Amino acid sequence: MFCGVSKADFLEKEAKALDKWLKNGNHGKMSYMENHFDKRLDPRLLVEDAKSVVSLLLNYYPTEEQNLDGPKISKYAYGEDYHFVIKEKLKELLAFVQDEIGEVGGRVFVDSAPVMDKVWAQKSGLGWVGKHTNIIHPKNGSFFFIAELILDLELEPDGPIKDYCGTCTKCIDACPTDAIVQPYVVDGSKCISYLTIELKDEILPSEFKGKMENWAFGCDICQDVCPWNRFSKPNNESRFNPHETLLKLNKADWEDLTQEVFQELFRKSAVKRTKFAGLKRNIDFLR
Repeated sequence: MFCGVSKADFLEKEAKALDKWLKNGNHGKMSYMENHFDKRLDPRLLVEDAKSVVSLLLNYYPTEEQNLDGPKISKYAYGEDYHFVIKEKLKELLAFVQDEIGEVGGRVFVDSAPVMDKVWAQKSGLGWVGKHTNIIHPKNGSFFFIAELILDLELEPDGPIKDYCGTCTKCIDACPTDAIVQPYVVDGSKCISYLTIELKDEILPSEFKGKMENWAFGCDICQDVCPWNRFSKPNNESRFNPHETLLKLNKADWEDLTQEVFQELFRKSAVKRTKFAGLKRNIDFLR
């Protein structure tokens, strides 16, 4: 786990970029992204008298990967749903701060409110935002969950680090749906992760037929090709370990997946977000 601190303040620069991204329709049918615009940009509207944003990165890079003969799910969904795992750790950290310092007000956030987690992680010096818009840690790559602890306690900010992407365009070149429309800008409506998780239509758009590269839930292509992920190290959180059956499933197993097997494999997994019908829709689209 890595931790960094930034000052809780209004994100003036990001306000213009977010407004443009939304107006261009890059959020697809994720209408919730249009809500709470001001709160996304100012943590002081989420936590009264907020002074510091403590950002955390938690590694989820697996020790083993799936059998590639079949539909694939993103590495972050191999094990137990990260929302529960990280929230527990953040609550422990908040309790530690309160024990050490005294009465400190704050809230923990793990995708639970309109917080621009990548921006705060960057401002806290935990890495830079790559051209694929994921946070890249210079010594451990980008396979991280991001979470925040917003406190009414003034802490010394760490400050951002340099962007080391340079002239590399591997992530842009590798994206099969051309979702990275320019460096540092992703058209979410074209992203395989959006199509397989966020989009709730009964049938996926035909324009993406043959372009999904076997991804049934999420997508790791832009991270897999990133040179900085040669530094990725397997995580040491046992709750992120996959169900022993998951890694062995082949193409036929996935295509014959039943509701019962789905419930057993993904009982505690983020894959539950698609529900059985959504995952079957995605698998059928890959045939």
